[in-house]
Amino acid sequence: MSLLQLRKKSFKDLKMELLSLLREQFNLKMQRSTGKFKQFHLFRKVRKNIARIKTLMTQKG
Repeated sequence: MSLLQLRKKSFKDLKMELLSLLREQFNLKMQRSTGKFKQFHLFRKVRKNIARIKTLMTQKG
């Protein structure tokens, strides 16, 4: 999701998106621990999206 799309969302929508990304991050960690995960670039992508959303939530406060 692009930064412009995230900026248009309300605080409530950002919170829902953040929860979704945190679940995805947890699932990726579980897949990595079982050895079934080969796409390591997704960790970085999810972490950066989480940081973007947290920053926007702080700004909208």
